[in-house]
Amino acid sequence: MLAAIHSSILSCIGNTPIVRLNRLFADHPQTVLTKLEMLNPGGSVKDRPARFMLEQGMASGRIQADSHIIESSSGNLAIALAMSCLQLGLSFTAVVDPKISPTNLKLLEIFGAEIVQVTEKDCNNGYLLTRINTVNALLKSVPNAVWVNQYANPDNWRSHYHGEAEEILQQVPGKIDYLVIGASTSGTLMGISRRLKEAHPALKVIAVDILGSVLFGGHSAPRELPGIGASRVPELLNADEVDEVIYVDDYESALACHQLVKQESIFAGGSSGSAIAAINKLLPRIPPQSTVLTLFADRGDRYLDLVYDQTWLDMVKARHEARVQAEQTQFIEKIA
Repeated sequence: MLAAIHSSILSCIGNTPIVRLNRLFADHPQTVLTKLEMLNPGGSVKDRPARFMLEQGMASGRIQADSHIIESSSGNLAIALAMSCLQLGLSFTAVVDPKISPTNLKLLEIFGAEIVQVTEKDCNNGYLLTRINTVNALLKSVPNAVWVNQYANPDNWRSHYHGEAEEILQQVPGKIDYLVIGASTSGTLMGISRRLKEAHPALKVIAVDILGSVLFGGHSAPRELPGIGASRVPELLNADEVDEVIYVDDYESALACHQLVKQESIFAGGSSGSAIAAINKLLPRIPPQSTVLTLFADRGDRYLDLVYDQTWLDMVKARHEARVQAEQTQFIEKIA
């Protein structure tokens, strides 16, 4: 039976499919599933919190018809908010940084967003704190400005708790043993894990972080992939709810993206590759009959200038090889 006619593009958000990765993990006895959040109409999992935070803000009266929405994001949430604000008749300004991809910048322009780009790095050698400082300045200067604040707004994680987590419970009939999700603002990680833990108390929550991120106590360092990691710990993150953190780097993530295309014909974004790279590290040490669930947050077309560009790939490969060599040297010196 065909689905009903939708009232707008926003009502098309959600109900994304789950796929078993049969080819990529053919040599492993575990089952690996992924929810294709990349198939949301705005192209990413961030469609869910964008719509939910705006709708809840309007329901509470915090967001009015003449409100000007402001958010710090150089990626998917900015695009999702631009799409949603355009449908809801709200003005929107995205505060971005130099790491924004040309594709994302163009998409924001197409959706009619105003764009403010910061250029100064913060004390953690990233741009997040600079972006947030810019947001605070805009709140004072832009009439009727409202910051939805993805980093601290509980409606961020609630959108995932009531959204894809509920869908997962309907779609996966058996047990889920491991949830593997990339962390950034942490709304997706917190929302899905909280709901799934209610249904599967033995579930192990595995956060994927990128080397150079400070989310789980790591040291700040140069990193290139948007959408995973952070130079500041968001208020939403509760590390006590995470059972394990697996670190990957930009090159490992990109390599996994290319493997996904080659073996599964799935053209996914950088954080999807990060999740696959982490699963590759996880599978050898978990029971053979385990079911592992991850999600692919966005599509690969937003990474044509990064993950799928050979010059960029060569750059992160050289950085990866230098790190591995340095670690090997330190190990030899330690045991000598």
